Amino acid sequence: MNPAGPNYPTASLYVGDLHPEVTEAMLFEKFSTAGPIVSIRVCRDIASRRSLGYAYVNFQQPADAERALDTMNFDVIKGKPIRIMWSQRDPTLRRSGLGNVFIKNLDKSIDNKAMYDTFSAFGNILSCKVATDENGENRGYGFVHFETEEAAQKAIQKVNGMLLNGRKVYVGKFIPRRERSSGTGDHARKYTNVYIKNFGVEMTEEELRAICEAYGKILSLKIMTDMEGNSRGFGFVSFESHDRAMQCVEDLNGKEHGGRQLFAGRAQKKSERSAELRARFEALRQERSNRFQGVNLYIKNLDDDIDDERLRKEFARFGNITSAKVMRNDKDVSRGFGFVCFSSQEEATKAVTEMNNRIISVKPLYVALAQRKEVRQAQLATQYMRMNMNYRVPGQQMSQIYPSFNYYQTMPHPQRNLYAGQLAQVRNPRWPTAQARPAGQTGYQAMPGAARQFGAPAQIRAAIPSRVPVQGAPSARVQGVTSVPNPTMRMATNAAAQRQGYKFAQGARGTQAAGAEDSQEIAQQAVHVPGQAPLTAQMLAQAQPHEQKQMLGERLFSIIKQSHGEQAGKITGMLLEIDNAELLHMLESRESLNAKVDEALSVLAVHQQKEQKKPAQPIPAQ
Repeated sequence: MNPAGPNYPTASLYVGDLHPEVTEAMLFEKFSTAGPIVSIRVCRDIASRRSLGYAYVNFQQPADAERALDTMNFDVIKGKPIRIMWSQRDPTLRRSGLGNVFIKNLDKSIDNKAMYDTFSAFGNILSCKVATDENGENRGYGFVHFETEEAAQKAIQKVNGMLLNGRKVYVGKFIPRRERSSGTGDHARKYTNVYIKNFGVEMTEEELRAICEAYGKILSLKIMTDMEGNSRGFGFVSFESHDRAMQCVEDLNGKEHGGRQLFAGRAQKKSERSAELRARFEALRQERSNRFQGVNLYIKNLDDDIDDERLRKEFARFGNITSAKVMRNDKDVSRGFGFVCFSSQEEATKAVTEMNNRIISVKPLYVALAQRKEVRQAQLATQYMRMNMNYRVPGQQMSQIYPSFNYYQTMPHPQRNLYAGQLAQVRNPRWPTAQARPAGQTGYQAMPGAARQFGAPAQIRAAIPSRVPVQGAPSARVQGVTSVPNPTMRMATNAAAQRQGYKFAQGARGTQAAGAEDSQEIAQQAVHVPGQAPLTAQMLAQAQPHEQKQMLGERLFSIIKQSHGEQAGKITGMLLEIDNAELLHMLESRESLNAKVDEALSVLAVHQQKEQKKPAQPIPAQ
């Protein structure tokens, strides 16, 4: 322990009440006159980088820090007096309440320096602060933290009840907030102020005084009124002692008076009542959440015409439904999601399995177990942080970034079968779009969100599932190859690995076990469309995402335009919402393409019928 600073050998100071524009450079210029400085840090908000109003100044010698504390405390920087105290790394001293004194009924003219000068005569002060509002005005109370409990007791004995600037102040032991709010301290057990309500607007203060005087001497009584002077039906009564106040609460609470049931209780501050109500509400919500855990389902992507009865009818075959509700806005219009609650977890699990991605009306439903908002936000935040961390790591394997996309473990996908044309790994030049486009097709441009460019509404785009079974897909598979959620991603990964000299293990996902001859044969396969250049899988694999849609969209448009004319643009835009692997298969299989075109036409027809049924909107006057 250094004798220059026997209690604080770290030589670190806390500097508070800083102006938002104060920087480290300003503090260095101020405190460097006291002695050599090791470091200065102004604490800032992580997101906005705005100053939090306090900083830490670390000196080389404790003597220099003590000199700065004695000579620079309450000096003005940028128009605001700073408040300096020793930096306490251990929060137990601050939170224990030892040596902490609470002062109230202060005059508005008393500031931090005036209170420090007043109480420094009783002992060494660690911290001194007058509470202020958002405008910097004195709120009439403050705190003084002494180094020892003896100094605090001495200040309470000498200053309590004295006049400071003409006002009689109260000085007492500081009571931590947890004791005030939880009702475990002396402050919570002993009270003299009683809150009484539900006595009606007819009762006067004289009548209320007559009722309460039976319990003891009343110091003050007040019935609260509105702006016009009418009673608001509640008031406050202050008794001389705690025993009289408690007897009044016990007798009047729940008592009938004038046909009304009175309420009497300890008067509480608004913050205390709000905290109590929040705790009670949170307990009820937690109980309700536990009761419906695993049986309450969240359903979204609902069509506008689905109501509560329709939702209950669709899910009734899975078990006993206790409630079904479609959420609506203040205009009674569906918000597109709702909740269905079953009586057992088995029924809810079966409903999730059967109804997720099931098309109701024209939209595929999303069905999952309902989660609390806090849990959902925490999961999304975790996923977002994990993605950001993985994207910052260069050269990482795909299986390390996405564990579910494990390229070294087979994971069969029951909905799709890959064909050999998707496994080519040779880079190809960018496909020239303008030269190969036939005449009459200049109005089509396949880009991400092509359905929106062709005017297809959100209902139509939502009705085309991104992952649907491929009808008529070849059943033959290349040995050692299984599907992954994104075949194009796998082809690009394999090609990149070949360019960098990597060699995949035999039988690994995304590799070929058929040998070099099979690879050459696969690479030579191509899709031939009249009027377009041949399209190979390696060309598609090495292109950018929007270029892949451009290549596939031009060939689909060329085929569809021959049979559907002007509707070819909208149909093509709708089909481009499907995975590239399935689009490539449709180009090879006309039967599969025709089935998808018919499905898109039916969805488009349903949407057009709905648009025709809507009343015409009046044209506003110019």
